[in-house]
Amino acid sequence: MIIQICVGSSCHLKGSEKLVELFQAAIEENKIDGDVTFAGSFCTGKCNREGVTVTVDDDVYTGITPENFNTFFKDKVLKKLTD
Repeated sequence: MIIQICVGSSCHLKGSEKLVELFQAAIEENKIDGDVTFAGSFCTGKCNREGVTVTVDDDVYTGITPENFNTFFKDKVLKKLTD
């Protein structure tokens, strides 16, 4: 699985740095670092008024925030790895 988080200027201002930390901790905590490639990306052109853009494989998600991170990670990362 490839997870890319936008670190372009708009997403950076919306907190992508904090989400990078949350992703790194969650990947390590769930012991899936061997199953996941985690990388930054520049603007995907999907800027949203709220939150950061994250791509999981070929699926693009917008509006990811620290507040909805745990639900996103469980539903879009962990669930996909176990399917």
